[in-house]
Amino acid sequence: MPVFGTRKWVRGAAALGGAVMVLLAAAPGEAAPGARSALQQEVDAVRASGVVGVGAEVLTPQGDVTARAGTATAGTGRAMPADGRFRIGSATKTFTAAVVLQLVGEGRLSLDDTVEKWLPGVVRGNGNDGRAITVRQLLQHTSHVPDVAPLVPALNTAEGYAAGRYRAYTPEQLVALAMTQPRVPGDGWTYSNTNYTLAAMVIGKVTGRSWAQEVTDRIIRPLGLRDTSAPGAFPYVTGPHADAYATFNGTSVPTDVTVLDPSMAVGSGALISSTHDLARFYTALLGGRLLAPAQLAEMTSTVPAPDLQVDYGLGLGRIPLSCGGSYYAHPGELLGYHTWGGVTADGTRSAVVYATSDGGPDTQAAMSDLVDRELCGVR
Repeated sequence: MPVFGTRKWVRGAAALGGAVMVLLAAAPGEAAPGARSALQQEVDAVRASGVVGVGAEVLTPQGDVTARAGTATAGTGRAMPADGRFRIGSATKTFTAAVVLQLVGEGRLSLDDTVEKWLPGVVRGNGNDGRAITVRQLLQHTSHVPDVAPLVPALNTAEGYAAGRYRAYTPEQLVALAMTQPRVPGDGWTYSNTNYTLAAMVIGKVTGRSWAQEVTDRIIRPLGLRDTSAPGAFPYVTGPHADAYATFNGTSVPTDVTVLDPSMAVGSGALISSTHDLARFYTALLGGRLLAPAQLAEMTSTVPAPDLQVDYGLGLGRIPLSCGGSYYAHPGELLGYHTWGGVTADGTRSAVVYATSDGGPDTQAAMSDLVDRELCGVR
């Protein structure tokens, strides 16, 4: 199963359906009743695709709208929490890329620096060579370093999860594990979580501080993202949250995977956040509050990513909108928590949805449809 967010980022038709439990709220700001009703229908469609719980938020100049459906714990009537926190998986990569680009803007490193310059001898063996890989290639997923995620037992089987959910990893251990595998053949785009573990290590070398400290001090605190944290090796989601459920190897019995040491996803998938915070982050990022124009242009300059059927920049994908144009996003997944969020190119409208289980074959389409419709303003 994909673990940090590697599903194809394509839209698909999803029929609107009912939900076991429905909650709707308008956030501060006046949003039209039609906007609230439309979002609720879209959330219901995600719930009807087979997930346990769903939450969504849309942030626009006219106000914020939120909607929830399903339950926070399977088999109970416990309501999905308002501003519930969840593991955002690969949406973390956008935060990591933003920190690297801030350092580029400060003149402290270059996107054309080799990995070897900052991490000498770290990327070596089995055809992998940090002397031939740049920081840009890490952020762009064009380095062809092997992905460490399939090698982490807790992410791949129910037995591995039970045995390894509390195991802590250092970034160095993760990269060393990845280096036991051969370089991925080819010259184009290929997704690897190891890229962003390496990017986190580069951040540490450049600043003398940890990735978590830099993300916190450069993004989380300045934007006032109160629900967002870099938990290190702490295995629990604190504050209001729903439980997460994963099905391993196509099994029909879900496993409660809420407890997980996220250190195996440092830089690539470890952050915890909420729909509200993610919507604000995306709006601030594309609105130019985090990066200078030159660095934002680098982030949004893309190459084809055939595996995802989109174009990919530096920690962001560019995805076509059904109404014309495109939006920027980075869906995420980390054991049972799935998120899909996006923002218009001008940063004025963002939408984020998350689900607390793997769902069914229509779940990803229903989530991407929600974001597409909300960013298009379809009513």
